[in-house]
Amino acid sequence: MRERVEAPRIGITTYGRDEQGRFYLPAAYVDAVRQAGGVPLLLPPGEAQPERVLEVVDGLILSGGGDIDPACYGGQSHPTLYLVDPERDRFELHLARAVVDRDVPVLGICRGSQVLNVAWGGDLIPHLPEGEDAPVRHRLPPRTPTDHPVSVDPGSRLAGILGEPEVSVRSWHHQAVQRVASGWRAVAWAPDGTVEAVEWQQDAWAVGVQWHPELSLDSPVHRRLFEALVRAAAQRRQARQRAER
Repeated sequence: MRERVEAPRIGITTYGRDEQGRFYLPAAYVDAVRQAGGVPLLLPPGEAQPERVLEVVDGLILSGGGDIDPACYGGQSHPTLYLVDPERDRFELHLARAVVDRDVPVLGICRGSQVLNVAWGGDLIPHLPEGEDAPVRHRLPPRTPTDHPVSVDPGSRLAGILGEPEVSVRSWHHQAVQRVASGWRAVAWAPDGTVEAVEWQQDAWAVGVQWHPELSLDSPVHRRLFEALVRAAAQRRQARQRAER
């Protein structure tokens, strides 16, 4: 009898509570996981024991959104900070540490990439230049996405996933990784030198990208990120099922 293969469950962290007390998430994240063959599960902040989430998912996406409180990495406040949410910070920073320790495949997107870096001891640039004279515009005012090229380290896991040494990305951020956390390495850069991706240096499948691949699902290059995450999650699910028999 052929072994039944279930689709892997991919947890996606949501934004924090809005003024009406609702959790929310742009649908593009859900679409990206479904297109890649995974089953999306939304994970709102506020869990008293965040690591319990990892018992029910096979992979994780740390989504984009507002800024991390600078107190989390010993940084300085900036007038452009927005949607700072202590509840979300606590939840995601805890998850970001636990997910790598437990070897659960994880993809950090924009804020999510920053969360991975901060969780492991790195810090952030509080605000990138965004005026017309900026060498690279990472977002347009007031908070609008834009496009720019990114160069990828050819020896990285990310390069193997994307299949391209340079890609055009949908960018929508004003902060970025400054000091890369121990255990991680920078593997992609914008033309102005801004770190655009980090990955775990050891075996765990853990990648963070500063851009928004879920906004470019018409591009095979960006879909490959979600497909690679779902494949890694499926492999982990199958290994756990075999171990439980």
